Amino acid sequence: MDRLEQQIRFIVEIDRLKAICRRTMLIDRSRDENSAEHSWHIALMAPLLAEYADAKVDLLKVMKMLLVHDVVEIDAGDTYCYDASAHADKAQREQAGAKRIFGLLPSDQATEFRALWEEFEAAKTPEAKFANAMDRLQPLINNFHGEGASWKGNGITVQQVEKRMEPVGAAARSLGEYVRQVLEISLERGYLEPGK
Repeated sequence: MDRLEQQIRFIVEIDRLKAICRRTMLIDRSRDENSAEHSWHIALMAPLLAEYADAKVDLLKVMKMLLVHDVVEIDAGDTYCYDASAHADKAQREQAGAKRIFGLLPSDQATEFRALWEEFEAAKTPEAKFANAMDRLQPLINNFHGEGASWKGNGITVQQVEKRMEPVGAAARSLGEYVRQVLEISLERGYLEPGK
């Protein structure tokens, strides 16, 4: 199989990401978003919000990371961030998906994309920290502007969201402040459960 055929095979395979449903609703509350929509949304958020990153980041690398970070869900499925039991075997499922899906590519691109995915998962570099911040911020924005539909539908507490949003403030203090304000308003409006 030549290089182009391998690349086309990968392109055809990643179309399946459009069928992986998440538990975050579109802002208009008409349906849940899919993983491909989520990846596109956060990849576009990155250049829009890069000015708020506390550390200088390679924006192209961040965008590539965001475009590939959920590709493994084709095999592993989306793991709802507030479902603790589903996280038990998440890493194993996603590693297997990464091996198969990135393995469709020519070896140089397979190595590059797999490394981007692993860097995102480790969340240690400035780029990975900022990418993770975008990944977490987007569902918060959708929930807030969608009147808490996904939060209310799943009985999510303000403490759960605060914990989930910690990487946002760690990568971009001003975006962390935005998150804090959104959570205060969401609690006042009944979008989130007060918790304990």
